[in-house]
Amino acid sequence: MRVHVVSDVHGNAEALARAGDGADALVVLGDLIDFVDYHDHSKGILGRVFGPEKVGIFAELRRGTRRADTASFIRSLWDGLANARSVVEEAVLEQYHALFAAMSAPTYATPGNVDSPHLWPQFAGDGVHVLDGEATEIGGLKFGFAGGGLMLPGLVRNPNAPWFPYLRTEEDMAAALDRMGQVDVLCTHIPPMVAELTYDVVARRPEWGSRSALDKIVRERPRWSVFGHVHQPLARRVRVGYTECVNVGHFQRSGKPHVLNW
Repeated sequence: MRVHVVSDVHGNAEALARAGDGADALVVLGDLIDFVDYHDHSKGILGRVFGPEKVGIFAELRRGTRRADTASFIRSLWDGLANARSVVEEAVLEQYHALFAAMSAPTYATPGNVDSPHLWPQFAGDGVHVLDGEATEIGGLKFGFAGGGLMLPGLVRNPNAPWFPYLRTEEDMAAALDRMGQVDVLCTHIPPMVAELTYDVVARRPEWGSRSALDKIVRERPRWSVFGHVHQPLARRVRVGYTECVNVGHFQRSGKPHVLNW
C-alpha cells in the first residue's frame, strides 16, 4: 500500500494535481489557502486585494515581535474596504474550487488553521473525504484526522474581522483526538508538542504544538504521526517511543508528497 501525504499547500494547485500520482490514496493535512504569500507578495489573498507593497510591510511586521503593530496594520487595511468579509470569502472560494478540483481520488483531507472549514462540505464527494475528529480505514490501517491550529491563551476574536483562522482550544483538540479512538496513523495539521518539531528556524520562533497529540502518541503508540504547519522545522522527523513523527510539508514550496508504504 502506498499513501502520499501533503500539508501546507497554500494555493499550489498545479503541484497538488500531481501529488497523488502513483499512490493508492492522497492525504491532505490542511492550509490549502494561500492567504499571505511571503515569497511572492503579489500572490495570495492579501496580494490580490491590497497589492505587493502593502503585503511587504505586513510581512516585515509579521517577522518581528511587535504583534500589536502587526494587528493594527492589517486592521487598517481591512477597514479600508466596504465589505471586507465578502471580498475574502469570494477569494477563498475561488482558490478552493481550483484546489479541490486538483485532488485525485481517493483523497482524505482535514483543514488547517489557514482554512475555512465551514466551506469544505460543498467540495466533499467525488472521492474527496473531509474528516476532522474522525477516523477511517485506508489499506487496512486506521487513519485518524484532527485539523486546525491552537488558539492562543487569552485570545479574543474580533467579531467584525473579515476572516477567522480555524483555531481550537487544547481541550477541543483533545476531544477530537479522543473521538477518533486508537489509530495506526495520526493525521493532524499541527505537530505534537516536541521542541524540535515546533521550532521554525527561519522565523526564529516556536509555533504552537499540541500537548494532547503528544499525549495520545505516548499513550497509544501509533505507527506514524504526520502533520505540517511549521514550514522550516528544526527537525522534520523525531521518534517518540514507537511512533515516527514526520513533518510532511511545506508542500507549496517543495511540491513533493511524503510517502507512506506498508
